[in-house]
Amino acid sequence: MAAYLIVDTRLDDPGEYEQYKLQAKPIIERFGGEYLARGGAMTVRESDLWSPTRLVLVRFADAQTANRCLDSAEYQAILPISRRSARRTALIVEGI
Repeated sequence: MAAYLIVDTRLDDPGEYEQYKLQAKPIIERFGGEYLARGGAMTVRESDLWSPTRLVLVRFADAQTANRCLDSAEYQAILPISRRSARRTALIVEGI
């Protein structure tokens, strides 16, 4: 069953975050991740529980693959760049 990585990001240092994005994309793609949305325009229709800032949506073959990607040594090596330059909420949800 497909799984989706959903990340909401509030950028604190957009310049440094660009370095994370450049390095994360090939890692995500090596694990079969397909970017479906990456910080594009959005319309928030309801926000009682959550007010998203900048969304990224990535489809993986399954949740195990998504977790392997995020747990990989390659991804873990660049994660500090993201943590220095942004605040994020990230989750993996199974779907169709």
